[in-house]
Amino acid sequence: METLFIGKNLLFLTEVESTNTYAMGLLRNVNTVEGTVVYTDNQSRGKGQRGAVWNSAVASNITASIILKPRFLGDDESFFLSKISALAIYDVLTDVLNSSHYDIKIKWPNDILVNSGKIAGILIENNYHQQMLQHSVIGIGLNVNQADFQELAGTATSLKLLTGQQHDRAEVLEKLCRQLEKWYLLLKSGNRGRIRETYLARLKGMHQTLTFTLPGDANMPFRAKIVDVDRGGKLCLEMEDAQLRRFDVKELRFTE
Repeated sequence: METLFIGKNLLFLTEVESTNTYAMGLLRNVNTVEGTVVYTDNQSRGKGQRGAVWNSAVASNITASIILKPRFLGDDESFFLSKISALAIYDVLTDVLNSSHYDIKIKWPNDILVNSGKIAGILIENNYHQQMLQHSVIGIGLNVNQADFQELAGTATSLKLLTGQQHDRAEVLEKLCRQLEKWYLLLKSGNRGRIRETYLARLKGMHQTLTFTLPGDANMPFRAKIVDVDRGGKLCLEMEDAQLRRFDVKELRFTE
């Protein structure tokens, strides 16, 4: 693999409940090298955001977890890992797809959409010591060759559905490792402003007025404009009365 460290140590598992759980176990028990990638053909209990399950057809997609040691980040900067992970996937997709024919967006906080269909999700688990990050496991699910999403039909998509072609998963994984390494090194060298600006530029609905609901209050939609994502990863909305409010991922739902 043509990278400096991400993906140099590849650990393939034929089947595992969760690559994230396995990677976190490695960090507890072994002095695991930074950049280690744990990936599998069959993840039986993959984890998604907000306690959801990430389902993936066997031997069809990329289900991988990347171990990083971002000890240069404080606990209030951990959302930068979400930003660079989303940007890495975005860049992979623009490389594989002809971006002029596809609408590729990051949906806050870090889902990746192509033509409004979800193609990738990210789940990051962190370990802290004295308010500094010690270890991070970046779990990525990227739909590559899956063609049938059953109950998610119409809301999920894949590279195969978009292009009508089968894709080499090993090549896509290598592209992902290269792009994640690029953004991680930019973060490590202090390019936080560039990362923030690029993330916002690729964010779905930025500077647009959309409809949202609050969990438990689904019958009370409200309109607001996305104006920013703050340092902690909260979505900043300008309400109809011009008031600025911030929402965590568990506090808000998109309805469009």
